[in-house]
Amino acid sequence: MDYDFSDIRAYIQVVENGGINAAASRLNVSKSQLSARVARLESELHVKLLHRSPRGVALTDAGQRFYEHMRDVLARMQQAVDDVSGEESGQIVGSLRIAAPMTFGTAYLGPLLYAFMREHPALDLSLDLDDRYVDILSGGYDLGVRIGRLYDSSLMARRIAASRRVLVCSPEYAQRNGVPETIEDIRQHDCICYGSASVAPYWQFVPQEEGEAPRQIVVRGRVHLNNGESMRDAAIAGLGIAALPMFIAAPALRDHKLIELLPESPLTADTIYAVYPQTRYVSRAVRALIDTLVADFEHTPPWERDNLRGKPNTIGSIDVKSR
Repeated sequence: MDYDFSDIRAYIQVVENGGINAAASRLNVSKSQLSARVARLESELHVKLLHRSPRGVALTDAGQRFYEHMRDVLARMQQAVDDVSGEESGQIVGSLRIAAPMTFGTAYLGPLLYAFMREHPALDLSLDLDDRYVDILSGGYDLGVRIGRLYDSSLMARRIAASRRVLVCSPEYAQRNGVPETIEDIRQHDCICYGSASVAPYWQFVPQEEGEAPRQIVVRGRVHLNNGESMRDAAIAGLGIAALPMFIAAPALRDHKLIELLPESPLTADTIYAVYPQTRYVSRAVRALIDTLVADFEHTPPWERDNLRGKPNTIGSIDVKSR
């Protein structure tokens, strides 16, 4: 079995990244070099592993079986490395590739992650921040952060924290337009919505009685944005009412740039999860980082602590009319 193991790793990366181009970018090598490695592996095995086409690659039956076997082998190798590396110093050795949403990653994940990296100087990090959906498995990520519902059954998940959402507007908007006294009153207001104007936006609220379905209303979206920080800034500018995660709204609420509306009728909360590929072995680095995230976020998340540093900012402190 005199095979070049780097060729096998190259093949695994091609499969998990969905093609030669993406894998070459991930590994920072040329496409021709990566393609040559896979071709050499096929020649050594005397079997075709991939069907190549202009659209990408597809696994042959033999290629699928080989991938599944070697994926498990790599997992066991990682386990062996974890068992012995850093044994005397207690350090975690290896690398982490993480994907997370932009705002959450910048404001809250990043500081905690960088402190974690300082504690483990033998650990390498690659952090990709993007609000778009990222395929954790095909992207070759060790760990991802997801906010909201989980749809990918191929991933393992661990709850990090609840993500409370709040209804907010600027004091100036409240003075000029009044504020809603009920959920139904929101329909009469300009709203700042997430997503495209081609889709009717709706907001969902906690049911009044346990066991009932959540209440939801279709809102009138004057402004449509695809970024939470932009929505917050539009609300601060007085363009309307916004439904925001507390981790985005907290600093503006604390600084009295926004006020919270209808606190007695809360929006349904999201959940923040750590997700990772469903393999037989989860690396020591991934397990340690998830434990760190849960310990810091699970009970009173930092954005809730941040909001408590100032006085609660509600409509009671300003003269507004109802609408």
